Amino acid sequence: MSALEVDALIDDPGTRVVVCCGSGGVGKTTTAAAIAVRAAERGRDTVVLTIDPARRLAQALGLAELGNVPREVAVPGFAPKGSLSAMMLDMRRTFDDMVLAHAGPKRAEEVLANPFYRTISSSFSGTQEYMAMEKLGQLAADGTWDLIVVDTPPSRSALDFLDAPRRLSTALDGRMIKLLTGPARAGGWGLRKVVSAGFGLFAKAVSAIVGGQMLADASAFVQAFDGMFGGFRERAQRTYELLRSDGTAFLVVAAPEPDALREASFFVERLAEESVPLAGLVVNRTHPALAKLPAAKALGAADSLAARGDAPLAAAVLRLHADRVALAQRERRLVSRFTKAHPGVALAHVPAMAADVHDLAGLREIGDRLAGA
Repeated sequence: MSALEVDALIDDPGTRVVVCCGSGGVGKTTTAAAIAVRAAERGRDTVVLTIDPARRLAQALGLAELGNVPREVAVPGFAPKGSLSAMMLDMRRTFDDMVLAHAGPKRAEEVLANPFYRTISSSFSGTQEYMAMEKLGQLAADGTWDLIVVDTPPSRSALDFLDAPRRLSTALDGRMIKLLTGPARAGGWGLRKVVSAGFGLFAKAVSAIVGGQMLADASAFVQAFDGMFGGFRERAQRTYELLRSDGTAFLVVAAPEPDALREASFFVERLAEESVPLAGLVVNRTHPALAKLPAAKALGAADSLAARGDAPLAAAVLRLHADRVALAQRERRLVSRFTKAHPGVALAHVPAMAADVHDLAGLREIGDRLAGA
């Protein structure tokens, strides 16, 4: 087991993207924000992107809210050597912006007004991951920042954006899409007649299940959107290649709890399968023992004091210390199981804070603990 060198990671100009992933409730958003703040203060021009709809990142950075475009963090007491911007993904706005940027005015108007588009752009399965890929690609292509920190959604969906290009390609090359666009793509009159006849039979069968109007809206949407499919797929593929490049580092964040560490094992194994670069595991909110006094001795001393009726406060402190030692030992056993299964994964332990982190001072302290300071 090796130590995760966070400062070496963020100081390396070759590191362009840091992706924080893990299950929910393990401090992933706080970790991403702390890394971004530390990188900016050490001289990197940094942007942090959260895909988590919760607004904890804005609060921790002292901002009232975050939008779909990067906003520079400029609050009292924050004067980094580099710079720091932050944003929160709005998948509907990102989809709209993509349509406006890559379609002609008439076609963009048709797409944006289509009821089927309005449905998939806000609630269709996988849309968030597609748009996360799109936004990450935009930030990387912009050139304003030399480090992008990504805070992902909780649980296993955090890795879904790795599948987005493949799932998108499968969807766009699928039989239903070809049937929906067939009449528009057919070249000659005779071929149009054959395709249209086939589409009519297909539409009649499907409309009985999903409804005629929905099918008509879907067909109109796909035909209007047809010219954009290739470009979207190519951009998503480029972003996927960026995520697999040497300039990207994935950090898996976990709490020292059985469920969270099981999820961490899943992430590590999945990243290995995808040949995605893993920097290490951040074990967040640990409870190291505060003194070297063994738990058994602490309890023995507490019992002796209690038997004599002496120093009740000291006895209580000794019992608390024994509980803390037991908790620290339990956490070490759990982490040890992970390291035995994944001996090559570097680790960083971040002791729990006394209170929730909600400002820059707290993020700086988290950054210090991440770096082992």
